[in-house]
Amino acid sequence: MQNEFRPMAKDIKEQQLPYPAAQSDMNQQPDSDLSNYNAAGKLKNKVAIITGGDSGIGRAVAIAFAKEGANVAIVYNENDADAEETKRMVALHNKECLVIKADVRIKQSCFDAVSSTLKKYGSVNILVNNAAYQKAQERLEDISEEQLRRCFETNIYGYFFMAQAVLPHLNEGDAIVNTGSIVGLTGLEILVDYTATKGAIHSFTKSLALQLGKRNIRVNCVVPGPVWTPNIPATMPGKEVANFGHEVALGRPGQPEEIAPAYVFLASSDGSFVTGSLLEVTGGRLSAAK
Repeated sequence: MQNEFRPMAKDIKEQQLPYPAAQSDMNQQPDSDLSNYNAAGKLKNKVAIITGGDSGIGRAVAIAFAKEGANVAIVYNENDADAEETKRMVALHNKECLVIKADVRIKQSCFDAVSSTLKKYGSVNILVNNAAYQKAQERLEDISEEQLRRCFETNIYGYFFMAQAVLPHLNEGDAIVNTGSIVGLTGLEILVDYTATKGAIHSFTKSLALQLGKRNIRVNCVVPGPVWTPNIPATMPGKEVANFGHEVALGRPGQPEEIAPAYVFLASSDGSFVTGSLLEVTGGRLSAAK
């Protein structure tokens, strides 16, 4: 992580991939391996379920958690090869990675994913809600009902369903970490439906934290800025992919491994007095992109 090369926005070239894009197909590979991350056993003997764990931020979180001592279960919907690669990378740190193919839009699939995790590991301590869908549209009129439903069902229904499924099995001190987005705070004109779901996730986080505080179960949300993941070339116009992250104070997009430590903090005892918080990891993006 530290002292590693980070492509600047000007280095990001125009590229478009079919959705869902495989991380291995990207011209410039995201950095997810946390090769210089110094672990300290912060999640020793914990079990985490991570949705959208096959690539991007989810993959980096799975690896970070494994390095910190947790066994993980990753839930994904489509990219088998990416999921197997995440499993391989987790195994490098002598931890197990259960791969679960499931659609978080379907309530029963979420409950089945939790059941599979319990069958494998016997417990679950951490839920990371990270699965996401987006598709850029320049005009509101071009957002179909199908797209709108898929966006909300993936990005917010799935978070509700996974939380409902895992809650009976969480104990005092356990944690839920949701993935929000800076655009849920600032807006983005080409992602009207997506930004609405991210705003909903932020509110969901705060309300659920209030509800679960009496059980000492913490609920927080990581709010990333622009991050270089497969969703970018797969769902954004080529002109938006080129120079991606230019509006950030640091002059570049974040890499998945730069976001993952925030999840470790919120999932571990380091964050024992943090709940209902939106932890921004944005590289200094404070306003809507231009």
